[in-house]
Amino acid sequence: MSNTKYDNFINGEWTTAADYTENTSPSDLSDVIGQYAKGTAADAEAAIEAADQASLVWSHSGLEERKAVLDKIGAELIERSGEIGRILAREEGKTIPEGVGEVYRSGQFFQYFGAETLRQMGEVAASTRPGVEVEVRREALGVIGIITPWNFPMAVAAWKVAPALAFGNAVVLKPADIVPASAWILADIISRSGLPAGVFNLVMGPGREVGEAISTSPKVDAVTFTGSVSVGRRIANNVIQNMGKIQLEMGSKNALVVLNDADLDLAVQCAINGAFFGTGQKCTASSRLIVEEGVHDEFVAKMTAEMAKLKVGNPLEDGMQIGSLASESQHADVLRYIELAKTEGASLVAGGEALDLEPKGYYIAPTLFKDTNNDMQVNCEEIFGPVACVIKARDYDHALEMTNDTEFGLTAGIITNSLARSAHFKRNAKSGCVMVNLPTAGTDYHVPFGGRKSSSYGSREQGKYAEEFYTVVKTNYSKPY
Repeated sequence: MSNTKYDNFINGEWTTAADYTENTSPSDLSDVIGQYAKGTAADAEAAIEAADQASLVWSHSGLEERKAVLDKIGAELIERSGEIGRILAREEGKTIPEGVGEVYRSGQFFQYFGAETLRQMGEVAASTRPGVEVEVRREALGVIGIITPWNFPMAVAAWKVAPALAFGNAVVLKPADIVPASAWILADIISRSGLPAGVFNLVMGPGREVGEAISTSPKVDAVTFTGSVSVGRRIANNVIQNMGKIQLEMGSKNALVVLNDADLDLAVQCAINGAFFGTGQKCTASSRLIVEEGVHDEFVAKMTAEMAKLKVGNPLEDGMQIGSLASESQHADVLRYIELAKTEGASLVAGGEALDLEPKGYYIAPTLFKDTNNDMQVNCEEIFGPVACVIKARDYDHALEMTNDTEFGLTAGIITNSLARSAHFKRNAKSGCVMVNLPTAGTDYHVPFGGRKSSSYGSREQGKYAEEFYTVVKTNYSKPY
């Protein structure tokens, strides 16, 4: 048990709080990671004020200065990925390889955007008026509020903080309540990077106070949020009152289509990876497995056989493939959805129960249902756990129709050997990302990420597309002679 206290980071100083929250591992309930500051609205306001003042300096900083800072942050994350990844695994419940990989990837985000600082190019255009010159450039917005989720506590923070800093903005970061350790470690690394005081601020604490203060502040120029649809809509409503800029990444109900001509061994591996790794707690998870009727029964049989081989347990142990749910409430919610599926008439094929393992934690067996349809509640709402439902499709057209018949549109995948079908699917799947013969989970950091419909709102994240959110376009006219 650790009684070490971890403070908020405001205006370049570690700031004590009136109250602290105990951070306990969801995969070992006896493992207390530490006591983390429970910030208040006043703390958020102090951080926003510091960021507002610091943004005036950082927005005019030299490009090489920004690059040096981002490179240093990225290098330390990569160098310490083994150590930090283990802490992340303890805190969130994912396996050590997943935790280490997430931290390493976070370092790559900082290094990528370090390079992007040197690729900020403007435009020069001819005017319609004789003797007038036109220059178009991008400038920093000012203060960016960043509100991150618990499922990728380091990576999501990195892919938002890195471009915000690269393009000259100041930041106030509020992490999810149940995963403060990852954000605190990131703040600690940033605190030693050479960044001027106030440019980066960390305020841990409940969303109803800290998140609300960030999203309602007139001094916050933009808010980028990843989390639930309901919270995203509330944040959007708050931000728009001050005419701020909004970027939301929210829910999903991703489909993986398996056609009759598919390599079924590949299809099963993609389905297992997408549906169950990360304990299914990914916005890109394959929760709907839409299988053409000609291979439906064989796919279900192969899927069940492979699921029996999965190792579920303490994510800190070697060889484990699936860890715990991230919290008690998430554990209870997933079990509720499992019972709901049975009530709706779905047939349980595998799993479906909580696992009583040592050490005690929030474990659920990977679960597969068949005899489901697209109208069932479990196929309409995001479960965010290791649960997948098989839906039988008459043919490709029926599969595509069901893929798009959802309020969400983040990722969609298809397993097929047909170039014609894969090309048609890429054009007609109504999602932000499409995977062909790959799991629906897994994206690259140098290309845009985001969805459609209720999955996303605003401009895309990652890659060069990130500048669209973190900068504002200015058009300058001049008559030099």
